[in-house]
Amino acid sequence: MEKDLYIMGIETSCDETAVAIIKNGTEIVANVVASQIESHKRFGGVVPEIASRHHVEQMTIVFEEAMQQANLSLNQLDAIAVTEGPGLVGALLIGVNAAKAIAFAHNIPLVAVHHIAGHIYANRLVEEMKFPSLSLVVSGGHTELVYMKEHGHFQVIGETRDDAAGEAYDKVARVLNLPYPGGPHIDRLAHEGEPTIDLPRAWLENDSYDFSFSGLKSAVINTVHNFAQRGEEIAPENLAASFQQSVIEVLVTKAVRAAKEYEVKQILLAGGVAANKGLRAALKEAFLKLPTVELVIPPLSLCTDNAAMIAAAGTIMYEKGQRADLALNANPGLDLEIHN
Repeated sequence: MEKDLYIMGIETSCDETAVAIIKNGTEIVANVVASQIESHKRFGGVVPEIASRHHVEQMTIVFEEAMQQANLSLNQLDAIAVTEGPGLVGALLIGVNAAKAIAFAHNIPLVAVHHIAGHIYANRLVEEMKFPSLSLVVSGGHTELVYMKEHGHFQVIGETRDDAAGEAYDKVARVLNLPYPGGPHIDRLAHEGEPTIDLPRAWLENDSYDFSFSGLKSAVINTVHNFAQRGEEIAPENLAASFQQSVIEVLVTKAVRAAKEYEVKQILLAGGVAANKGLRAALKEAFLKLPTVELVIPPLSLCTDNAAMIAAAGTIMYEKGQRADLALNANPGLDLEIHN
C-alpha cells in the first residue's frame, strides 16, 4: 500500500499570510489564511511595507495553527511548497525564508511554486484535471488564458496588455467611491442595476486572445466626468452593471473561442476575480452550449490567495522531481512558462 503524500504550502505573495497541508494532491488537511484587508482598506490598496510587516507577525501563528489543524508532525511532511513569485518582493521574501528555515531545520525537500500555477491547481481540490485543459486566470494583477497539455505544463496563449481585470475593478470602484477591495462591491452593485451605458469592448487585432481593460477604465472615468459636467446624476448601479457586462463579455467570449480552437476537455476558472458572481454565471451559461467541455469553478474560499492551492501545485512539481535549494529567492517577475 502506497504511503500518503503530505505537502505543506506557504503563500505570502500579497496581503494574505497562508499555510496549508494537502494530502495526495487533492485533499485539504489544513488551510489557514490570515487576511490583511482591514489594514489596507484605509489606503485604498495594498501597501507593500505594511503587508511585509504583517507577514512577519502572522507567519509563526498561521504555521502553528495549520500544524494543529492537520494533527501531523513535521517529520510526516514530504515537502514544503512555497510561492516564489510573482508578487510583492518584500511579502514573498517572508514566505520563502520561512519555507527555507523549516526545510533546512527538518531536512524536508523544498519546492518553489508559481503563484498563478497555484490558482490553476486550486481547481484540482474540486475536480480531477483532464487534459488538454484551458485556464481562465482573472485576478488583481493577472488576466490570462493558459493552455495545459498535461500536468505542470503551462502555455500562455493570451494575457493582459495593460490593466488586469481585477485592477480595473478596483480603479472603477474608486471612481464610484466604493471601498477597497472594489471587485465584490462592483459585483454586488451590478446586480442591482441595468447595463444601460454604452461602454467599449477591446477585442484587439487578428482575433488575439490578449486582453486590454485600460480603455474601458478610461471610458468609465470619462462617462462620470461627462455626467458631472452636464450636471446630471449617474446611477452607480447602472454604471457598475455596464462596466461588469463589458469585462465579462470579453472574458467569456475569448475563453469559449479558445476552448473550441484548442479542443480542450476542461476549462478552469482561477484567481481572485473567479469569486465574481456575474462571471461565474456567464461562464456556466456559455459552456452549457458547449457540452464537450467541462467547466470547473472553485469555491469562493479557494479563489482568493490561499496556501492550499500552492500545496496542490507543489504536489505535482514534487512528483515530477522538481526541487529548490536553499539559495531560493523571491522572484517578483517570475514567468509561468519557465516552470514547464
